[in-house]
Amino acid sequence: MHTIDFILFQIYPYLAGTVFLFGSLVRYDMSQYTWKTNSSQLLNNSMLFQIGSILFHLGVIFLFFGHLIGLLMPHALYPYLGLTPHSKQLLAMVSGGLAGAAALIGASILLYRRLFHRLVRAQSLRGDIFILILLYVQLVFGLATIPVSAQHLDGSEMIALAEWAQHIVTFRPGASAYLAGVYWVFKVHLFLGLTVFLAFPFTRLVHIWSVPYRYVARRYQVVREHKI
Repeated sequence: MHTIDFILFQIYPYLAGTVFLFGSLVRYDMSQYTWKTNSSQLLNNSMLFQIGSILFHLGVIFLFFGHLIGLLMPHALYPYLGLTPHSKQLLAMVSGGLAGAAALIGASILLYRRLFHRLVRAQSLRGDIFILILLYVQLVFGLATIPVSAQHLDGSEMIALAEWAQHIVTFRPGASAYLAGVYWVFKVHLFLGLTVFLAFPFTRLVHIWSVPYRYVARRYQVVREHKI
């Protein structure tokens, strides 16, 4: 088990991170025409789809930054923010549970539409379906960590996960050792998260790099109806 943990949580994170960064650069340099979301909104823009899209995107964005801050926040900052490992774990369980449930409902709607709407399915690439299923499974396992966390509210397992993440991003050895006693559902959740980064450059997720921040200050477009 120690060898498997070392491969999955000491070597695999750097492999996934390298593919994530360099794969994105290579795709942008060599395949800019594929740097898009392949929107299917014109094929089906029902109210249910809009609700699913909003729930999914808001939930995933919250979860991403929640994980980023929660895992990489130095433990020494907890007292300055009025947090203890116990209260931080409760905050993560409640906020992450709400955001995860919203994202999972949205993903369910989007996945059903992607698989069973005739026009949308015909326009979908294999990568579109694969990444949506991967994210769906990731959300399921993420929510599955909540009842496990509720069984030990001292925050010890959360501290172990944070130590692993901080050792990985700072290139310190021994990161995988912190996951030795962690419950298996957390390990699956971490592995799937790393796999999302590995698959990132080969899917529509690359459009995340192109955040349309200029739209906020962009002038309104004037559209006039032309009658024939």
